[in-house]
Amino acid sequence: MALQHEEKLVNQARIVLRRKHYALRTEKSYLGWIRRFMRFHHNRHPITLGEKEIETFLNHLALKANVAASTQNQALSALLFLYREVLERSLDKPINAYRARRSKYLPTVLTKEEVNLILNCLTNPHRLIIQLLYGSGLRLIVSIRLRVKDLDFGQKLILVRDSKGKKDRITVLPDTLNTPLRQHLHRVERVHQNDLARGMGKVYLPYALERKYPKAHQEWIWQYVFPSNKLSRDPRSDAIRRHHFSPSAVTRAVRRANKLAGIDKHITPHAFRHSFATHLLENGYDIRSVQELLGHKNVKTCRFPLQPVGTSKSVGGLDNLHLSPAPLA
Repeated sequence: MALQHEEKLVNQARIVLRRKHYALRTEKSYLGWIRRFMRFHHNRHPITLGEKEIETFLNHLALKANVAASTQNQALSALLFLYREVLERSLDKPINAYRARRSKYLPTVLTKEEVNLILNCLTNPHRLIIQLLYGSGLRLIVSIRLRVKDLDFGQKLILVRDSKGKKDRITVLPDTLNTPLRQHLHRVERVHQNDLARGMGKVYLPYALERKYPKAHQEWIWQYVFPSNKLSRDPRSDAIRRHHFSPSAVTRAVRRANKLAGIDKHITPHAFRHSFATHLLENGYDIRSVQELLGHKNVKTCRFPLQPVGTSKSVGGLDNLHLSPAPLA
């Protein structure tokens, strides 16, 4: 009975999340926190709970489970969504829980030599994805969600659609990636043509675009730059499509390459984004330009091991920088 009670509420929350076009990863995360919150309070329905029970749960996460501040914030966001959007109940009092301490750490930054060592140990498409993180400052999830139409080879720009904060922005497309990306797209297009010949070739389109443009999901410009090696079933619509590349596969590839390169640092794909920003600052570019390229709303949210001193170069000459991956022997 308790399990049915839980699943009914979770299904209600899922419907609201999809109606409001939340990302699938956010949906999975929020539903997980709703389940965890209910089980913590012995499967009592959240409508019978309130601010006090939310505070107790958040205190448990911080003091007993010892979670990171970002994890606790995510749990709070999920519960606020549950009460405000699903249960349509306002919380009259502020949530005065003990907040997990936000860590103050310096991100891992690689030297240009270390970047090349790791790139030497990677093969495509993993290598090309990491080159985009380092040469354009993209986040991993953004790079694998790129679509063909987002690459502007003529203006040497990448259009980042619906990124963090639900905003569009642009960043640079380094000269060194022009030819490798074009060659990669030729291979991807052949795969797409084979899919079309088999009656497939469809891709997920966000929001109501699939209804607005009924044939767009098969058009070349809407295909992912880094498609998956296999077709898969969409968990929302049950449609068989070719989704984008798996972020976990890229992370595993970087881990293997780091081991082969023999670099004694904890390296994840995100380290290449930090290295992009740091090397820009080392080359004399101002922090505001770097902030815009990274897509940060505020310069205070940028974590740089290197503090810019007297930097003045603007982003205008960014295409000529030698920070992007150099041709390797």
